[in-house]
Amino acid sequence: MDKKTEEFYARLREELNNTSTWPTEYLYKFIVPTDPKKIEEVENAFDNMGAVIQTTQSKTGKYTSVSVNVMMESPDSVVEKYIEVSDIEGIISL
Repeated sequence: MDKKTEEFYARLREELNNTSTWPTEYLYKFIVPTDPKKIEEVENAFDNMGAVIQTTQSKTGKYTSVSVNVMMESPDSVVEKYIEVSDIEGIISL
């Protein structure tokens, strides 16, 4: 992970720590190319966590937005999940 990415996650961790009481429900939003395998990879990352997952295809059908509402234990667990899904090719975290 490069320095810029590390700094981003450190700021996110600090902001989450200061703005929420943990554990808390957290909403992840991702954009992935519309490919069933890529959407499934995102869904699988939250498997067995009680996550509520919603997908919406773009007008052109080229991309799919994936919203994941899930109970997270700490800012660290939120950041760890972002890092885990960042390996999915073409994913954009919002």
